[in-house]
Amino acid sequence: MNVEAVRAWLAGLAPRDRRVLIGGAIAVAALLLIGGVLLPLHGAVVTAVARSDRRRADLAWMRAHANAIRAGAATLRASIDEPPLVLIDRSARDAGLAAALRGTEPAGRGIRVRLEDAPFDAMMVWFGTLDQRYGITVEAITVDHGAHPGTVDASVTLATPAP
Repeated sequence: MNVEAVRAWLAGLAPRDRRVLIGGAIAVAALLLIGGVLLPLHGAVVTAVARSDRRRADLAWMRAHANAIRAGAATLRASIDEPPLVLIDRSARDAGLAAALRGTEPAGRGIRVRLEDAPFDAMMVWFGTLDQRYGITVEAITVDHGAHPGTVDASVTLATPAP
């Protein structure tokens, strides 16, 4: 249908019918605008504001407790009575990497660890545990595909915290 045909059809309607049709079209357009655009937009804004408020509260809590958290971490690290080499070997075995562990040896200030056919996920969890509990971080890493899906061969240099 072209525009001229629609105009001719509207002109052929009774004035009352024309007003009802135009009013209905305006009402449908308003409902589509409100339901299809404004309500989802409002929901997204409310969600973003709530997320922002939650993050601000988290940041305020972290700032208020930062010194206590640092002191607790330092106390935990200082309370470790195992030599770093023994600690790394034990924690690797605790993380389920005993079968993959091929060696640990001192490497300058850090410790070099060799893993073969190690489950990648278990290795990553182990790195997180070393960092969070003991302050031992990954300084350098070389990773290759393992013999099985989901496994890797890795040579890792771990940096131990200064005493």
